[in-house]
Amino acid sequence: MRVAAKIASFQLLDVLRSRWLFGYAIFFLLTTELLLRFGGDATRALVSLTSIVLFIVPLAAIVFATIYVHRAREFIELLLAQPVGRGAMFAGTYGAMAVSLSAGVVLGVGMPFVVRGGGGVAGAAAVLVGAGVALTLVFAGAGVALALHTDDRLRAFGIALGVWACAALAYDAILLVLATAMAGAPLERPLLVATLANPIDLARVIMLAHLDISALMGYTGASFTRVFGAVTGTAIAAASLAAWAAGPALLGARLFRRKDF
Repeated sequence: MRVAAKIASFQLLDVLRSRWLFGYAIFFLLTTELLLRFGGDATRALVSLTSIVLFIVPLAAIVFATIYVHRAREFIELLLAQPVGRGAMFAGTYGAMAVSLSAGVVLGVGMPFVVRGGGGVAGAAAVLVGAGVALTLVFAGAGVALALHTDDRLRAFGIALGVWACAALAYDAILLVLATAMAGAPLERPLLVATLANPIDLARVIMLAHLDISALMGYTGASFTRVFGAVTGTAIAAASLAAWAAGPALLGARLFRRKDF
């Protein structure tokens, strides 16, 4: 643990030197502040902010993690030539990325609500920050796994963009087209499975069920809450999202142990 902590602290300092990371936090800080100031009431501002977080956080996390692992490859090889375990090396590298990206979401989204005393939606804002952190862990882990699996930087970057586009843009649209084409067929169970298969949909269910705005949940999210109800559906979605947060990181750790650096 000490070795992993030392590696994480060094990697964290390296990550924090990136102007991109500060721009990421400032983007959310300014966006949140502007929405709270000019977006109408706090609930409307939070709904708009939810759409932005669900769109930007996965993109930033998977792209940053993919690029960073490729950029840090020489440093990783140097340390692995020393008496440093692969487990500690992976934990330190992944931990530094996860902490720095999560801090950008927590500070950028959460700080304006803290300064304003919550604006009447403090609980929902905390849920949104938690969902943003969970998505950060999911897609940062996916980015690390992609970078370890694919040595070519451009190819890994392209796959990362494709994964994000499928999860954030195409997923609900494809399911809606399929459901429309198969109208009349018993589709509730397949749609529930489809919701569990997309962490962005799970985060949307958690957030908008908390705000009780089912009309904005998307096709899969609305089906999910209709079957389970808001409370049970939120609990199942939260547990599934937690599993998603752990899964890619465990896959990345396995690839890291087996990779021939």
